[in-house]
Amino acid sequence: MNDQHLMRYARHILLNEFGVEAQERIVSSHALIVGAGGLGSPAAFYLAAAGVGTLTLVDDDEVELSNLQRQILHTTDRIGMHKAESAKLSLHALNPSITINTVCQRLDEDALQPLVMAADVVLDCTDNFATRHAINRSCLRHRKPLVSGAGIRFSGQISVYDLRQPTAPCYSCLFPEADDVEELRCATTGVFGPVVGTIGCMQAAEALKLLGEFGEPLVGRLLSFDALTAKWHSIRFQQDPGCEVCGQPD
Repeated sequence: MNDQHLMRYARHILLNEFGVEAQERIVSSHALIVGAGGLGSPAAFYLAAAGVGTLTLVDDDEVELSNLQRQILHTTDRIGMHKAESAKLSLHALNPSITINTVCQRLDEDALQPLVMAADVVLDCTDNFATRHAINRSCLRHRKPLVSGAGIRFSGQISVYDLRQPTAPCYSCLFPEADDVEELRCATTGVFGPVVGTIGCMQAAEALKLLGEFGEPLVGRLLSFDALTAKWHSIRFQQDPGCEVCGQPD
């Protein structure tokens, strides 16, 4: 790290659990963020602020007026711009020393492979099960840690799937893939802006813990947040031996 890094990240370096060593790991790391909306906005902001050396942002959508109630990376004058490109402008304004790659298209599972393989951590900030399961399979294939968040209405949830560990549960252990799952969308059911802000910030915190190698990541635990009552609930879970994605063969 140079003198500018030491000044910019001084408040992290002062933390005993963090220090110069964790900051150096973060500066040399690469995070893949799939989704630059309500979850991806705060997650990307805090990762950029913390100095993650390379961010790759994936989002095929364009900024709309209705996004601006919660998607804080974007601004009114960028309506119609690709979200990944809008995000890049905001993040570079905050921290011009980091590298930001953008992918402005929807990726299938094959196209995800090289992006996941190149990353040190993957953040799932998407809003549909098909993409979530594709990301999970890709992370398992390349043994990459996955930080997954979700938010709808007044509820949010987050967990970490450290797929570098052979006995760690994957996303499919907790949410098996099925054709008859009812999928709720913000566009039809609504979402309280601070919910995705809260969960996205938590995703950034968990990603930094993984990259910096400090603290206890949220592996094997699902945290659920109810904004109406301001209550958090923690549920423990283990790898499902019968999981079609990561289950142990007989």
